[in-house]
Amino acid sequence: MASQVVLATRNRKKLDELHRILEAEGLDVEILSLDAFPDAPEVPETESTFAGNALLKARAIAQATGLPAVADDSGLCVDALNGMPGVLSARWAGGHGDDDANLDLVLAQIEDTPDRRRGASFMCAAAVALPDGTERVVEGSVEGTLLRERRGENGFGYDPIFVPLGHDVTTAQMSAAEKDAISHRGRALRSLAPVLAELLAS
Repeated sequence: MASQVVLATRNRKKLDELHRILEAEGLDVEILSLDAFPDAPEVPETESTFAGNALLKARAIAQATGLPAVADDSGLCVDALNGMPGVLSARWAGGHGDDDANLDLVLAQIEDTPDRRRGASFMCAAAVALPDGTERVVEGSVEGTLLRERRGENGFGYDPIFVPLGHDVTTAQMSAAEKDAISHRGRALRSLAPVLAELLAS
């Protein structure tokens, strides 16, 4: 029987993404979302780093559910904005998770920035925590540039304006498999897979 792991989110796209990546890495686990735990707490992202927020969420959900928990925190770091929105990416425009408003605000803030200075990176920290207090965190990133207008319908967040280095399409124009192969979250979660396998086997 596959081990059960809770992903500390109710975001279906993140659940599907983790399932795809762990399956591709050969890890046989049953991934549950927070929808399976109605009483699980909503954990505020109060830390100043991606790793801090990921650990905060994984730790709280492992304690609440009694199961190993995986959490991530990720965001867009824009060179011209001194690395912001960073950990505030999901709520840059005020409300949490308003992708269109967040994206519009970033575009407005760098409207006068010349193309050569529109560098940015996506960063992700992925953490696993066990009910016994064991925890690990890994990170992944991808460098790229920001467009002046949206392109593509896939992905979420800032994907429609982010073109990874070495590519000529946005991450919103890539298939799920193409994005998983190069994305910050894909890289972090692939790094997490052997760590998770080791912890579940011990």
